[in-house]
Amino acid sequence: KAMAYAYARWDGLSAYLYDGNLQIDNNLCENALRGVALGRKNYLFAGSHEAAQRAAMIYSFFAICRKHEVNPFQWLKYTLENIMSINHKNLKDLYPQNYKKIVQKSNM
Repeated sequence: KAMAYAYARWDGLSAYLYDGNLQIDNNLCENALRGVALGRKNYLFAGSHEAAQRAAMIYSFFAICRKHEVNPFQWLKYTLENIMSINHKNLKDLYPQNYKKIVQKSNM
C-alpha cells in the first residue's frame, strides 16, 4: 500500500533531483508555521474576531521581519514615527521587507 502511494506520487517526490532550487523537504515552511499551530488555541481567547485578526496581522509582520532579518522593535518604532508623514502612495515603503533599503538610504 505504501509503495503504491509513493509510486503514484513519484514525479512530485523526485522533482528536487531535477531542479537545484527545490529542497528535499519542507522543514523550513513547517518551522515557519509552527508558531501559528502552537498558538491556535490561544487565538480562541483573543476577545473578539477583530482582536484575533489584529493579532494575526502583527504576527504576520513579525514573521516578515524575521524572514528579512529586520529587528521588529526597530522596524515598529520607525513605522510608528513615520506613518503620519508618508504619502499614502508610498505606504509600502514602511513594510518590513523594505525597511532595510530605506534605513540604508537615509544613512548615506
